[in-house]
Amino acid sequence: MSAKLIQLFSRLPAALPPWSLLGPVAALLALLALADKPLGGPLLLLVATLLIAAVLAAVHHAEVVAHRVGEPYGSLVLAVAVTVIEVALIVSLMLAGGEAAAGLARDTVFSAIMIVCNGVLGLCILAGGWRHRELVFRVEGTSPTLAVLAALATLTLVLPTFTTSSPGPTFSRAQLVFAGIVSLVLYGAFVFVQAVRHRDYFLPPPAGDDARIEGHAQPPSTAVAWISLALLLLCLIGVVGLAKLLAPSIEAQVRAAGAPISLVGVIVALLVLLPETLAAVRAALHNRLQTSINLALGSGLASIGLTIPAVATLSLFLPQPLLLGLTPTNMVLLVLSFVVGALTLGGGRATVLHGAVHLVVFAVFLFLAVVP
Repeated sequence: MSAKLIQLFSRLPAALPPWSLLGPVAALLALLALADKPLGGPLLLLVATLLIAAVLAAVHHAEVVAHRVGEPYGSLVLAVAVTVIEVALIVSLMLAGGEAAAGLARDTVFSAIMIVCNGVLGLCILAGGWRHRELVFRVEGTSPTLAVLAALATLTLVLPTFTTSSPGPTFSRAQLVFAGIVSLVLYGAFVFVQAVRHRDYFLPPPAGDDARIEGHAQPPSTAVAWISLALLLLCLIGVVGLAKLLAPSIEAQVRAAGAPISLVGVIVALLVLLPETLAAVRAALHNRLQTSINLALGSGLASIGLTIPAVATLSLFLPQPLLLGLTPTNMVLLVLSFVVGALTLGGGRATVLHGAVHLVVFAVFLFLAVVP
């Protein structure tokens, strides 16, 4: 039997290594076997290991699909896939958490913005800049993307703190419906511009602009791309399920440590953005910062443009209010992130200094999430 398996694996295309096939299968089997069992000790470690394996497999298959369809469609595929994980996790945790989860969507979406605008972007620029000294990208694509992200973040995370139609940092039902519709419309407009109207704005600069930009290998076949797409969907199901299994343990550890419950949202965002982070850093190391920016900012846009309408619709059927407004501290961090991002992405070139600034802001965000 082992000889037959070895022979079978040897016939697989190079784009489908054995570990990328076993990862999603193992995650799904574990999900079925452990769905109703309490996690502790070895089981907790096993679930965490399989979650990481499923994430790595998801990154690989998303990159295979992205390589086949080309930029910027590839970045869009991965951004939407990651957001599906985020929405599923938030919705499931909101349904299970009751009033204690009223602010989970806000905390997760805000954390996602801080992670992609500072953590992912800073890490990509630092890693790519250290290896290639200077990185180039298209300002005509990055600046409008940041503008859309700033507008959506202000509409959904800042305005609820100042509206007066409902008590607390919330929207009234009419305001919530309006915010959900506007978020979808603005995100749809961005996707149309990125994928159709001005697709060239989001493509990596030609090699003539920077001779150090590394090219892509030969794209995989259509059949391999379809297989990878199916496996990507299986990976996403496995990641969502396993992360949901881990969520009670994560929340218990946060409470035991005496940290704010909002830290759960940070951890959820870190988990769901891990595939995108790995793919973005890999692109930056190959001197394709434009692809990294498409992945990072595109994920932030999808996080707001798709998550907020989904949880807004859900909240209409829940008795507890949906808390959306940020605290003053988080508003300062949000404004600082967009100011630094505008300065970084406004020149068309970036160095390790830009990356260091973003990572310092990200470190401040993480520190204040634990010690507010």
